[in-house]
Amino acid sequence: MSEYRGVLRAGERLPADVAYLAPEPEHLYWGELPIGGDAARIRLSSGDHVVVDTLSHEGLLEDQGRDPRAWFGSHGIGADLLLDEAVALAGSRDERDPSRHGPHIVSGPIDVADTRPGDLLRITVLDTTPRVPYGVISNRHGRGALAGEFPLAPGNVSVFTPIARDEQGIWTGRLPLVEGGDRDVRFPLAPFLGIMGVASDTDTRPHSVPPGRHGGNIDLNLLVEGASLYLPVQVKGAGAYVGDPHFAQGGGEVALTALEASLRVTLEITAIPAETALRDFGELVAPVAETAEHLVPMGLDADLDEAMRECVRAAVALLGSRYGMAPQLALAYLSAATDFEVTQVVDLVSGVHARIRTSDFARVRRS
Repeated sequence: MSEYRGVLRAGERLPADVAYLAPEPEHLYWGELPIGGDAARIRLSSGDHVVVDTLSHEGLLEDQGRDPRAWFGSHGIGADLLLDEAVALAGSRDERDPSRHGPHIVSGPIDVADTRPGDLLRITVLDTTPRVPYGVISNRHGRGALAGEFPLAPGNVSVFTPIARDEQGIWTGRLPLVEGGDRDVRFPLAPFLGIMGVASDTDTRPHSVPPGRHGGNIDLNLLVEGASLYLPVQVKGAGAYVGDPHFAQGGGEVALTALEASLRVTLEITAIPAETALRDFGELVAPVAETAEHLVPMGLDADLDEAMRECVRAAVALLGSRYGMAPQLALAYLSAATDFEVTQVVDLVSGVHARIRTSDFARVRRS
């Protein structure tokens, strides 16, 4: 996470000689995801870096008045702390229909030269920088892990959440213990992108909420700086996209959203040829992530139990492809040594991910 220095406006303080995707209307999808045939907004070679100024949807939605000046203004945020593109998008006459489309704002697509179906696309997060000193956590009726129990009163709840340094100089989110109280709870920021994906080989744009083989709204909080996501390419050029920026998220994301707020991200995007992809990952049915310490296969399904089973199957297959491990022994290893964790339970399709320690296989020659 780069040093935060106040509001980071689109196009300001950009590094030299790095591609840039600005949050301009023609670069944004609101509530839907790119598909094959969509024109690329930017084209890269494999291994190139790109800077993207992403935009959060919170504070812009209909149940918040679709007026970020008024909504954030009610929490003491003046025009000098608002992002111009947020105000413009909220006030635009776009075709987003809340009854049919998701809430997320997505940037892309990004095409990568010589990338074809069967390849994998690796998106590595190199840097994340907050663009504003605040975010929002929302709980909406009919949504979240405790739908029907929360919110406690009529109307949706969106909690304005400032960020600030603590006594050790660590950036934290801050929430009061009670409304209007002077005591607060503080939690560290761990910025990441909730949405990272590739264009679908479909005629209809996917809704932005449920994740799938294309990636999309996977909400995996391990995808912080240094982590990578591997996605099976479906169309020529891949058509990568990112969005749904978070400052922090707990596993499960139980309220519905976590600490949502706009980020500038620097990404490295690399194409992995089909032959190498098959050797290292096998036939992927869901995205796989990688951190400095772990391989992270995922399971995705509307039923959380089935998502767990899918994740175990994916983990067994990954160990077989990468290390030549027999299935019954892979299952035994996973049971003894691997944590399976809930990714999120609020995106129509639930997620479970495994954290396989790569150090456990340091003495094993890859197959």
